Amino acid sequence: MTDIVVIGAGMAGLVCAQQLSQAGYSVLVLDKSRGLGGRLATRRLHGTWADHGACYLKPKGELFRHFVEILRSRHILEVWTEEVYELTAGAPLSEPKNRSPRYVAPAGMSAIAKSLAPGLEILLNQRVIAITPTPENSWRLTLESGNEELTAKAIVVAIPAPQAVMLLEPLGESGLDKAFLDNLRSVEFYPSISAIAGYPPTSHPLPQWKALTFVDDADLAWIGLDSSKRLKPQQPHFVVQSSADFAQRHLEIQDLQPVAELMLQRAAESLSLPWLNTPEWMQVHRWRYAFPSRPWHEAFLSAGTPLPLVCCGDWCGGNLAEAAMLSGLAAANEINHQLHHLPLDNVNFLNIFARSFHQSLD
Repeated sequence: MTDIVVIGAGMAGLVCAQQLSQAGYSVLVLDKSRGLGGRLATRRLHGTWADHGACYLKPKGELFRHFVEILRSRHILEVWTEEVYELTAGAPLSEPKNRSPRYVAPAGMSAIAKSLAPGLEILLNQRVIAITPTPENSWRLTLESGNEELTAKAIVVAIPAPQAVMLLEPLGESGLDKAFLDNLRSVEFYPSISAIAGYPPTSHPLPQWKALTFVDDADLAWIGLDSSKRLKPQQPHFVVQSSADFAQRHLEIQDLQPVAELMLQRAAESLSLPWLNTPEWMQVHRWRYAFPSRPWHEAFLSAGTPLPLVCCGDWCGGNLAEAAMLSGLAAANEINHQLHHLPLDNVNFLNIFARSFHQSLD
C-alpha cells in the first residue's frame, strides 16, 4: 500500500507530491498522459519545440518568485520579454503600459514540470477510472489498463475540476458529501484552441513584438513568436490561441485543421502580415479546460471524508501556474494534517528542491 496517490502530473500534482515525499511519505503519481506538465505543455516538432499550453510565467508572490529564481539559476528559465503588446479591433497596435519580465524555458515549458519530477515514483499513460473505499480503511484505485488495482491511505486529485467531478461523483453513493461535490461542480473553465504554425526562414517582415494579446476579439486571444524562445531557431514559428467563444463554437469538431487555418487567416488579417496565412507546417490542439473562469476561492478543496481526499489545481485561486504551485503545497499540508502531522514548510520545500537539484547536476 502507498501512503498517498496523487492523480495528475501537472504543476499542482508534482509540487504536492514533492512536498509529501520530502516529508517522508511514500507517494505515487499517476497521469493519463504520456508526458509531464499538464498545461505546462510542449510539443516537439520539425526540429524544435513549441509551447502550446502555458505561454510564460509571470510571478507575483514571493514564493513563486523564489521558485522561478531557482530555475533561472539552473538555466531552465530565462527572461523572454518584458512587453506584451495589445491589439484592439480598429485601433493601432498598443505599446505595453506595464512592463514586467515574462519567463520561459528555452527547452519548452514542460521542462518546468520535469524539474519537479526527480525522486518521485510516476506512472504515465495510466488513467484512473474508479475510486472506492475498502473494508481495510484505505482507498482502492482502479486503472483503465485493468492490469492492477492500487491502494492508498490518502488521495490527492490534481486535475481540472470537471474531470474530478466525473471521477468522484460515483463516490457520492458511498457517502461523499453532497456539498463537496456541489463545490467541485461550481468550478468552470474557458476552453481554448492552440494553433502552432511554422514558416520559411525567409518570411518577412517579422513582427516587432514577441507576444501580443487581442483585446475583445471574437476569434483570437493571443499570439506569440514562439521561435524567439529557442536557442538558434532555424525558422520562425508562432503559437496562436483562440478566444474562449471561438473555442466553444468549434470544440467538438473532429478535424480541427480547418479551424486552425481560420485562426491563422484571422491573425494575418488583423496583424497585416499576409504570409501568416500560408505556413509550411501546422498543428492544432484543443484545451477543454484551459483557463479557470469561475475558480474555487480557497487553495484546495477537501472532501471531509474519514479517508483523506483532497482536490487541488490552478482552479483553486485561478492564477494559472502560480496558483497551481500554491494549491499543491496547500493540499500537501492538508493531507499531512489528516495523516501524521510530519514537519512541512513551504520555504523549506524550495530550499530542499534547490539543493536536490544542485546534487542531481553534480
